[in-house]
Amino acid sequence: MSAPILRATQRLQFHEGFTLDDAVPLVPYFAQLGISHLYASPLLSARAGSMHGYDVVDPTTVNPQLGGEAALRRLVAALRKHDMGLILDIVSNHMAVGGADNPWWLDLLEWGRLSPYSEFFDIQWHSPDPLLKGQLLMPFLDRDYGQALQAGNIPLRFDPRQGSFFIEHYEHRFPINPGDYGDILRLYEPLKVLADDFSSLAYQPSAYPLAAVLKQQLAERAWDPATLAAIEHCLSLYDSCQPEGFERLHRLLEQQSYRLASWRTAADDINWRRFFDVNELGGLRVERSAVFEATHGKIFQLISEGLVDGLRIDHIDGLADPRGYCRKLRRRVDALSLGRHLPIFVEKILGEGETLREDWRVDGTTGYEFMNQVSLLQHNPEGFEPLAELWALHTERPTAFVEEAWLARQQILNGSLAGDFENVAQALLQVARDDVMSRDLTLGAIRRALQELIVHFPVYRTYISARGRSERDDVFFQQALAGARSTLGEADWPVLDYLEQWLGGQPWRSLPPGRGRKILKHACVRFQQLTSPAAAKAVEDTAFYRSAVLLSRNDVGFSTEQFSAPVSDFHAANQQRLQAFPDNLLSTATHDHKRGEDTRARLAVLSERADWYIHQVEHWRTLAQHLRSDASTPSAGDELILYQVLLGSWPLNLHSDDPQALADYHQRVWQWQQKALREAKLHSSWSAPNDLYEHGVQAFLSRLLLDDQGRPLRTALGTAAQVIAPAGALNSLAQTLLRMTVPGVPDLYQGDEFWDFSLVDPDNRRPVDFHVRQQALQSPTDIAELLLHWRDGRIKQAFIAQVLGLRKAYPQVFRLGCYEPLEVVGEHAGQVLAFCREYQGMRLLAVVPRCSHHLLDDGVQPLVNAQVWGDTRIKLPFAAPTQNWKGLFQTSAVTPSKELKISTALGDLPVNVFINPDHQES
Repeated sequence: MSAPILRATQRLQFHEGFTLDDAVPLVPYFAQLGISHLYASPLLSARAGSMHGYDVVDPTTVNPQLGGEAALRRLVAALRKHDMGLILDIVSNHMAVGGADNPWWLDLLEWGRLSPYSEFFDIQWHSPDPLLKGQLLMPFLDRDYGQALQAGNIPLRFDPRQGSFFIEHYEHRFPINPGDYGDILRLYEPLKVLADDFSSLAYQPSAYPLAAVLKQQLAERAWDPATLAAIEHCLSLYDSCQPEGFERLHRLLEQQSYRLASWRTAADDINWRRFFDVNELGGLRVERSAVFEATHGKIFQLISEGLVDGLRIDHIDGLADPRGYCRKLRRRVDALSLGRHLPIFVEKILGEGETLREDWRVDGTTGYEFMNQVSLLQHNPEGFEPLAELWALHTERPTAFVEEAWLARQQILNGSLAGDFENVAQALLQVARDDVMSRDLTLGAIRRALQELIVHFPVYRTYISARGRSERDDVFFQQALAGARSTLGEADWPVLDYLEQWLGGQPWRSLPPGRGRKILKHACVRFQQLTSPAAAKAVEDTAFYRSAVLLSRNDVGFSTEQFSAPVSDFHAANQQRLQAFPDNLLSTATHDHKRGEDTRARLAVLSERADWYIHQVEHWRTLAQHLRSDASTPSAGDELILYQVLLGSWPLNLHSDDPQALADYHQRVWQWQQKALREAKLHSSWSAPNDLYEHGVQAFLSRLLLDDQGRPLRTALGTAAQVIAPAGALNSLAQTLLRMTVPGVPDLYQGDEFWDFSLVDPDNRRPVDFHVRQQALQSPTDIAELLLHWRDGRIKQAFIAQVLGLRKAYPQVFRLGCYEPLEVVGEHAGQVLAFCREYQGMRLLAVVPRCSHHLLDDGVQPLVNAQVWGDTRIKLPFAAPTQNWKGLFQTSAVTPSKELKISTALGDLPVNVFINPDHQES
């Protein structure tokens, strides 16, 4: 069976409110839009109520809350009727832990090292902390352990159906090892024999299977009401609110393979790898064959049955060996799908100057770097200095984003990731102790050097192998070393030299097999699994909420230290992608974005109107004085960030005197605001919310958006948003067309066929009204009418459908056609980007404006008047045919010769694509 041709993907977020069966009737709409593949959020069984699916609890089944495997088959059947495919998002790095719903995790807690799942999770069993020797830290208590014990918040419970004992703490369940059941049951004389059998498990080599038999016997005995009552009496003797029960329960817990602790201990004492700093997500050791097979078995079955047409790998940088994993996955997928190629995409944040490794044998990334490339293209470099001065003047925060990121990394490494950092430092200490030349290095010195190295790391991670660091990795490592030397005292520089050697400078395969090689490899892996979350938490989840020279440059995968880039950089990136990863996904919105694609496009206009914006801010701050609860709430930084968020997300149809619409908008913005305050960690945080400050900011926002006293400021903000909205929409249409015409595969996020002025999740995961989108696609596509009513979003959908229709009609030129930048000359040459794609004589020309706010004379429509373009024209590097070329929407024919006038190309359309009409692909 051949796989559907990959032309364009549509990302859908599945959850119990939008199931697989809910997507089935939408398939014809997606097909008509031009989508070739649905790109689904994770579908394996996740935690009940999950809105994203990344908290998998059972990777062996399709999530029943989404309709289960039967619903998946119904969706695939519907897709096949339209020659469409399905791409699955899979989570290889972690599973949901805690709670009471992950059978692998519960078995691990029950049996510790004896559990068959003890090697599934990434656990450091040999902790230097004597309190954690051979135990897992369980940081799930809502208070300190002693307090929880004394208050009776961790009671001992009995499950009569399973014949098992466990500790309960709200939604969490912590199983008791069956070998300790005897201590509980022996308190009831009639169960003494069974108690002895349980106690003997400690001496049985087959304790694991024997315990299941004994628990079944206990469950059968518990059917007797008298026996069950007696067991309940035994439990009462473990009532920790009483002195004797306190001691008895404490002794029982001390015998377990885990140590219950306050959630606050995780940052410092964690001895198992999490996803970033999330206690409810435990890292998997997928590099082990047993784990790989167990976690991917269901996926492989679906592939072998022809139900899956591609994979997206979440958080690839969390794995111990991304290259090895990807290559192994490619071999298995190819063996299961003979005769067809299933693309594999990895979620990978690429730093400045970093490219995806071609030897991973994947088809590309999920396209975050393309978001960054388009964004850089749409920012006017002249706007940076005045906007940076405005930010520095009012906030006294760094204007250079990299400085803000350094500060955030230091805070993260000393805060929420302190335990992970300590694990790496301890691993490096073991390496130092193993060599007589380095054994005098102290843990303190290693900590200092390691922290500065990570703080200055320019990329998320390196990929050290048995052969050490590659040349590409060494470039980034040397940058980090140079940065570390600039901030460390000279006395610690020799430690950096050792780190350079240990962390990939000395290949571990050069050491003889044994302990030395093992501890060096362990240190390298742990180091690389720390730099990635340190970067993500510091940049994406901290600095992005602290620095706001211009928020349109703060998003996932962005090189935020850059404000803009020349057109030549954009062209070079497209040419490089075509050569290395022609099927790389191209995204401008994702489930992880901080702001919707059209929010960013609108805010980018401020780079063109910096002086105007600065004047507006001064006016707004004056109007805001009487809305404050006190002079310092919100802070100047939070106030300026709020104004940008309101400017970017202000709905096109929102009026400053519409109470219901304002109330709905206020709810969305406050949800963002509270998250932003806590992520910034300056005035509040998730671990220690500052209620006083948050309430003050909430009151300010409420007065601004809802009260009469906020009307002047509210009106001024709404008016300003409408002033830049047409140019923002023009930017949006430009990025939409570029995403669908440059090398790569366009990826659309759910609902973004219309304008997307969303904020960070959960706002960007709100329900989508597909019915109105279906109706719009059925309507006539008269471009004049669409432009007149551009605010309803139909014009964006129409452009998508038009260009995706061309991709379907001429797939080869879009996928394989060479990419040639075209020179633009004339009065407004700097405001136009153009390129040509060619394949076997088939040509297309794409033309989009950029940084063109000042060309929109009336500001009513996102369209530059044809006369405004003057003599601006594109030079054509080929001998053009004499016949006419037609653009989108059957616009007026043009006859290129040696040049193409922009006034003709963009006379009736904001953006355009031309294809030589008489040529047919072979």
